[in-house]
Amino acid sequence: MTKRQNLELIEELSNAYGVSGFEHNVSAIVQKYAKRYATVSRDSMCNTFIKPEAADNRPTMMLDAHLDEVGFMIQAIKPNGTASFVTVGGWVPANVTAERVRIKNQEGQWIPGIVATKPPHYMTAAERKQPVEIANLVIDFGTISAAETIDLLKVNTGCPVVPDVTWEYNEKLDIMMGKAFDNRIGTAVVLTAIERLTQKKEKLGVNVVGALAAQEEVGCRGAKVTVRKVKPDIAICLDGCPADDTFTPDWLIQTGMKRGPMLRDMDTTFIATPAFQSLAVATAEENNIPYTRAVRTGGGVNASELLVYEGVPTICIGIPVRYEHTHHTIVAYEDFENTVDLVVAIVEKLNVSIISEF
Repeated sequence: MTKRQNLELIEELSNAYGVSGFEHNVSAIVQKYAKRYATVSRDSMCNTFIKPEAADNRPTMMLDAHLDEVGFMIQAIKPNGTASFVTVGGWVPANVTAERVRIKNQEGQWIPGIVATKPPHYMTAAERKQPVEIANLVIDFGTISAAETIDLLKVNTGCPVVPDVTWEYNEKLDIMMGKAFDNRIGTAVVLTAIERLTQKKEKLGVNVVGALAAQEEVGCRGAKVTVRKVKPDIAICLDGCPADDTFTPDWLIQTGMKRGPMLRDMDTTFIATPAFQSLAVATAEENNIPYTRAVRTGGGVNASELLVYEGVPTICIGIPVRYEHTHHTIVAYEDFENTVDLVVAIVEKLNVSIISEF
């Protein structure tokens, strides 16, 4: 695809509403794009599979990403019409207040709302000093009673909630701003890389399968299913990973915007297969693709589930995302493009003998 087409794909994915457990809109976009070059299917959990035409006797390479985004869920409606809510995925409460959200009501419509707290005019001095807590926040729909919220807006317990943010592209800086780049940007990499690889399928030493998992943000639940359905011989996890370049000393930056894809050596759930990681590093250097490496003291990715499935060789390649798990995130287009280039170059190298050495 052209750059313009890639940007349109990323825009559509970023704007789609798909909190964990409700990824249907995102899956539909994947199916629309991938059906041109592969067989696409979805299970009842919303895990979505992309299977180009396969050749006999080749190992299976699984390209993983996740469809879901962090969001919220309505817990209960208060008498005054506002709603208490819980987080879906990891949020810092201070990043939530005063933001716009969309709530999928019981008729499937997306209703606007605002995350609100008591105005400062009515706070005591002690209240102003207290840290923000989700329990002290509400979603306000502009209603004045529970009856209006429940009966008119059809919003009640169990309705999913997503950030209300529209994707933008800054051509001068070649950067994208929007929500849910964790992990719609990884999803876009999988779609773009597989399309490019299908044009070279006769030359490949592996069969490539895309597996876009649901519910990563609540414990990598979808990947537990996808890896057992695909049964890969080798796997790459593609994820939008938190950039640290705006608050970390230069010598310690491991996931910086416009520094290329991040090769994750370790986090709290995953250690990359050493020989496969070395091949990825060598491939990046041979192709003059910039990259960083990361040893994380937190975090967790689907790669943990892929690796423990019969010990298949697994690496995680991250696309740097500034301000992950907030309403507003930033990604450089060149990092997306370099990640696609690296994935394609790695897959082109693989064959049964190389994989057996891992």
